[in-house]
Amino acid sequence: MNAVVGRGKYIKAAMNGGNIMQPITEHKGCRASAKTGRASCGSQASQGDLPIGIWEKVKNHPCYSEDAHHHYARMHVAVAPACNIQCNYCNRKYDCANESRPGVVSEKLTPEQAARKVIAVATTIPQMTVLGIAGPGDALANPAKTFKTFELVSQAAPDIKLCLSTNGLALPDYVDTIVRAKIDHVTITINMVDPEIGAKIYPWIFFNHKRYAGIEAARILTHRQLQGLEMLSERGILCKINSVMIPNINDDHLVEVNKAVTSRGAFLHNIMPLISAPEHGTAFGLNGQRGPTAQELKALQDACEGQISIMRHCRQCRADAVGLLGEDRSAEFTNDQVMKMDVQYDLAVRKAYQETVENERRSKVAAGQRELPEVSGEMAAITLLVAVATKGSGLINEHFGHAKEFQVYELSTSGAKFVGLRRVEGYCQGGYGEEDRLSAIMRDIRDCHAVFVAKIGGCPKSSLIKAGIEPVDQFAHEFIEKSAIAWFRSYLDKVKRGEIQHVQRGEPACRLGNRISAA
Repeated sequence: MNAVVGRGKYIKAAMNGGNIMQPITEHKGCRASAKTGRASCGSQASQGDLPIGIWEKVKNHPCYSEDAHHHYARMHVAVAPACNIQCNYCNRKYDCANESRPGVVSEKLTPEQAARKVIAVATTIPQMTVLGIAGPGDALANPAKTFKTFELVSQAAPDIKLCLSTNGLALPDYVDTIVRAKIDHVTITINMVDPEIGAKIYPWIFFNHKRYAGIEAARILTHRQLQGLEMLSERGILCKINSVMIPNINDDHLVEVNKAVTSRGAFLHNIMPLISAPEHGTAFGLNGQRGPTAQELKALQDACEGQISIMRHCRQCRADAVGLLGEDRSAEFTNDQVMKMDVQYDLAVRKAYQETVENERRSKVAAGQRELPEVSGEMAAITLLVAVATKGSGLINEHFGHAKEFQVYELSTSGAKFVGLRRVEGYCQGGYGEEDRLSAIMRDIRDCHAVFVAKIGGCPKSSLIKAGIEPVDQFAHEFIEKSAIAWFRSYLDKVKRGEIQHVQRGEPACRLGNRISAA
């Protein structure tokens, strides 16, 4: 069994039947910020929290910066069809244009086609700053196609950041190539550091021209993943760790995964919910394995947040996703459409547009900071959650009935902190409200005191009020943080005057939260 033996010391990694005690590199990255009180190397870090070199790498990367995801777009190109492992939560044969899920693509591209598509997207969407290769298989199981694509894009569009996602099995063999290609961001999916748990997630791997199964496969995989992460960290590559939360399999164990990756210099940890709908045809979907509730996911993310920051704004994107996180414009850029486009890449136009974006971003931050002094120090024990309907740009700009997701913020006298997403099915369908969907939405945000919307109909408004969730529509099209803090200040005033009594919303601590707090 892989067991972490003392944080920052050693981990037992069995390779081909032999137990090897491997040193864990002391983490050199995250430190708590004196200004914010949170770890300084994660998705919610600001310019003042980070060394300038790292800030330049993350400031407009929508996956590595929570604030940037409101303003900047990314795209993935599907040039890597082959995979060297099998996951029980993955089925790359399934595709639906409306499905947002890793491994899903509508068409596969050659490196040349991919490079042309990147230029077409970057010309049409000037706030597109990041190119990622995330499948539909594994980027490093298709090294020739992956690195050729990066080479062509670097030549044509040197301002675009390069990003690679991998399961990590082949990673140690390509660290030097990654450095030479000037890839500054690598995402590694690590779901376990215990092979016995890994055997429940991965049926097999293909390594060194041989297929391995069960615990032996998981031993090799975790050894290679952690080795690759350590090598990248030593070379100054920013590493994000993706972990899929699978209830009753690796949910508790992801706390140990978090410790292991933090000690090896990971920059950010993204703990995602298992997607296991039966119609996707995955092994977990077909055997009835459930995904976590929103409350269970938040409890685990909270338990893991410490020295390393937790990414909470992930949308579990398709391998051909285009646009802002939460939107997908890939249908506008099929290969046939791209070939018809008159593409003229203009770096000056892109820079000018992005400066406009930065000005808007600075205005949003300043607006939120102006509200903070008025709640600072008051009733510090009170914290609560609010849900926000937004289309992006950091604004409250979505109708309640049209929302496909709600962004959740934790409000306290320290300000507004983004803590997660709640995906929902839109309440309004063809102009009419679906009562079953309204009930589901209310279950998903039952731990929130309020929901901020641009507009809301009478029926859902009444139902929310009866459930004790305040619908807030007076801040339509205003900045989220500024509005949430202003509302929170008003809430505290009402508590102070005795007009309302603060009651913590939501159900009792979930099963996972109880186990973690008792540990």
